[in-house]
Order: sequence, then structure tokens, then C-alpha cells
Amino acid sequence: MAQLIVLGVADRDTAEKALDIASELGKQELLRLEDAAYAYKDDKGRPRIHQTFHLTGYGAAGGALWGTLIGMLFLNPLLGLVVGAGTGAIAGKLSDVGIDDDMIRQIGSELEQDRAAVFLLADDATIDRVVDAFKPLHPTVIQTNLSKDNERELVEALRS
Repeated sequence: MAQLIVLGVADRDTAEKALDIASELGKQELLRLEDAAYAYKDDKGRPRIHQTFHLTGYGAAGGALWGTLIGMLFLNPLLGLVVGAGTGAIAGKLSDVGIDDDMIRQIGSELEQDRAAVFLLADDATIDRVVDAFKPLHPTVIQTNLSKDNERELVEALRS
């Protein structure tokens, strides 16, 4: 089961550092992310969201491949490429997988100015190593889908 953890951090720069740490942990196979994002408030107090996984590009690439193959069957691969890429990009843009965008917006709108929230949806993690990697950022746990006992352990581990 995927685990969602939302961490409150000091600011947008710290949120970007958290995503860099998560990426590095992924390369070390200590954290397998399905999705990640962060939210913050801009200078005008509007919530902003930064997603790390963009399906539009993947959809366009896949659509272009399939469009070209289908276009070759009808002796017009260029038209198939264009139609396939456009259709794939639209499908990727409309697809919503991973972390619920409405939840990100809601938490982002509740943030105090100059604070940020990091959203991590992980399929698998080496918990002790992941917690140790995030400790220097002094995050607070905002929300999880962990059991109450596991959430309490996580909060205590991040504080120590």
C-alpha cells in the first residue's frame, strides 16, 4: 500500500531540498516514489503547487509512437505522429494519478506565509534511512495515511 506523508517545512527552498533528498533516496533505492509535489504561498498570498511528475510529456511521447505506427498502416506516418502526440498530450494532461490535487490545493491554501508543504507518495521506503535524511530540514508532519502508532513513531523520530 502506498504511504502518503505531508511534511511542513520552513520555506520553498527547503521544500525543493526535500524533493532533492527524496530523489537521491530514490537513486539509492531507499525510497520508491509514486508521486511528489510541494505547495507554498507566493508573495501575494496565493497557493502555488509544484508537481514533480508531469504526465503530459509521457502521454505525448506514447501517443506519438502509437500514432506513427497506426499512421504507417494507413500510409501516412507523419499525420499519425501529429495526431497521436496531440491526443497523448491531452490524455496525459487530463490524467490524475498519484496525490490528489484538491488535497494539495487545500493544504497549500492553509499554509502560513513563507511556509511550504512537501507531499511524498511512496510505494516502498527504508524508513530509518529516510527519516535520517529528512531530519536536518526540521520538518513537521502535517498529514499521513499511516496508522496512529506509525505516525506517532514518525513524529518522534523526526524530533529526536
